[in-house]
Amino acid sequence: WRANPLREDVFWGEDGASTSLRPTSPGGQGRGEGEGERESENESESRHAAMATLAACGKQVLETADPLEKALLTHAAHRAFRGLLMAAPEGQGGVGQAEAPDEPARPEKPELVAPKLCPSPKASGVPLNVYMLHNLAHIELNAVDLAWDTIVSYSGHGLPLAFYSDFLRVADDESRHLRWCLQRLEELGSFYGCLPSHNLLWEAGRATKADLLGRLVAIPMVQEARGLDAGPRLVNKLQGFGDHRSAGIVAQIAQEERAHVAVGVYWFHYFCRERGLVGAAAQREEFQRVARQYALDIRGPFEQQTRELVGLQGNWYQHQHQHQEQGRQGFKSKTKR
Repeated sequence: WRANPLREDVFWGEDGASTSLRPTSPGGQGRGEGEGERESENESESRHAAMATLAACGKQVLETADPLEKALLTHAAHRAFRGLLMAAPEGQGGVGQAEAPDEPARPEKPELVAPKLCPSPKASGVPLNVYMLHNLAHIELNAVDLAWDTIVSYSGHGLPLAFYSDFLRVADDESRHLRWCLQRLEELGSFYGCLPSHNLLWEAGRATKADLLGRLVAIPMVQEARGLDAGPRLVNKLQGFGDHRSAGIVAQIAQEERAHVAVGVYWFHYFCRERGLVGAAAQREEFQRVARQYALDIRGPFEQQTRELVGLQGNWYQHQHQHQEQGRQGFKSKTKR
């Protein structure tokens, strides 16, 4: 994943991820050649060229409200800085330092509401595939911001250049996933913002702004790991709905999310060792301590084999999951009484 060349397949074409689109019917394979997006991408790259450091680019992305513009700026930053970060000696990679905003800029829509006020698929008034893709677009938008917030919030900490390089690549991946979702919603005659959404995804980032191990556990190792579990189920639902094109997008995203969880696991181990937490038992206990501290919701069912492939062993999170399930069942019992 680290050695992969720059990805330019930011569109979803007739046969999957593509560098361009062909014009077809609204419900079909594409929505035009993407000239407008390419012009916007050139403009985004020009604006980023004036940014001297990676942290300054990240701050700009976080302060950008429009989802597509946020994605374009992210890709331009990755194109500009990836080579510099990979080749530069430590301390000379152009990371710089910036102050992350307390909250990322957001478009007027979707309205952000309490989770219990988000409509169910049946009550949403939109087809199931639109409902699912809208939720996924919201997740990917937050993922872009969370990757950048990790870079900017820790930009003055003198961390290894590989750390910033990894999370820049994560941000770029998430921006590509976001663009696929935005494109498909448009093909289906809808748009991001057609439904209310919640802010739970960002809240975990807000809580861990000053706690690097907490950030690694809360975002890649819990939040993104949940995508490994949910991805196959979403693909099956979309296939059952008859939308194989959307199912293909979700399947590709789920496959690529594996690397993001693995990045979190890698850096969690690295910084645990830096703090003297050596050995599997000590690091497992630290993961569990952080999960308890931030009351992270570790909810199954789990894709155990996929999690193990990226370094998440079951004995790290199963106990926390069982404890939470017992608490939920106890609360339901009290409520029934």
